[in-house]
Amino acid sequence: MKIFKKPSWQLSENEVTPKELFEKRRDFIKLGAASLVASSALTELLAKENIPTPTLNYIKDTNPDNLKLNTFEQITSHNNFYEFTTNQSRVKDLAHTLDTDNWLITIDGEVEKPLEIYFEDLVKMFDLEERIYRFRCVEGWSMVVPWVGFPLKELVKKVKPLSSAKYVKFETLYDPFSFPDQKRGKLGVIDYPYVEGLRIDEAMNDLPLLAVGLYGDSMPKQNGAPIRLIVPWKYGFKSIKSVVKVSFVKEEPLNTWQKENPREYGFYANVNPNVDHPRWSQKRERVLGSFLKQKTLMYNGYEKEVAHLYKGMDLTKYI
Repeated sequence: MKIFKKPSWQLSENEVTPKELFEKRRDFIKLGAASLVASSALTELLAKENIPTPTLNYIKDTNPDNLKLNTFEQITSHNNFYEFTTNQSRVKDLAHTLDTDNWLITIDGEVEKPLEIYFEDLVKMFDLEERIYRFRCVEGWSMVVPWVGFPLKELVKKVKPLSSAKYVKFETLYDPFSFPDQKRGKLGVIDYPYVEGLRIDEAMNDLPLLAVGLYGDSMPKQNGAPIRLIVPWKYGFKSIKSVVKVSFVKEEPLNTWQKENPREYGFYANVNPNVDHPRWSQKRERVLGSFLKQKTLMYNGYEKEVAHLYKGMDLTKYI
């Protein structure tokens, strides 16, 4: 029998937006819905609240901090995905063009065991778990999402990086047939493919997740199907979507937004209310669905888990 020790970051799920939905989830349990095989009554209740029927087999997050989840509708209707459009509310209407069939992922570079593997086979290699994380966008909005995936560090251990591997570089799919803005070539909003990166010690932290779903179901296309990175203590643009390549490299990769505008965006992009964006304050944020703003937490509330990674660094310089 596996015994799972609850990590310090783990959050709970006993209050959901809207509050009435949590009360209904008690009904789900009464209906025998603790398993992921939905009864017709459960399916009806989920449909009424516009929540997908769970299809993934995963370890649930028990959630002691009582974070208030955003609704499925909010999470899937407000998305930055420039490969489709810069209009956040229109991404979901355009995302149907993304072809996720036969999704091949390449893992290469400074590793002992490089891989070229289909998404379905990669997922079978790991136990899935739910992680309820705060998600903070550099633009000043935020949400709380029940992601489902597996820890990035498990993949790192699987491919066995060489001592020469200092960074992990990620790339989004390049496919002009799937992504309208990529069809525009040099006229596209940004230079494609989208690139992100982490230091190897950041990648080996307990928090980063390779997410394959949310709210118990497969990842919606507008949220980065079929697999995306989630790094909860960093601004959202670090959590790259629709990943097709993971490379272990010696040098710090030039991430897309640092390349596009180095004056405003750095490699680290740690959530830091003490360092403003050149064009706006980062001290407060607006949670989707809320009118009033709230204070932004250092490292997005994960200071205990990640502050040691940046000990001795000037956080006004390494942005």
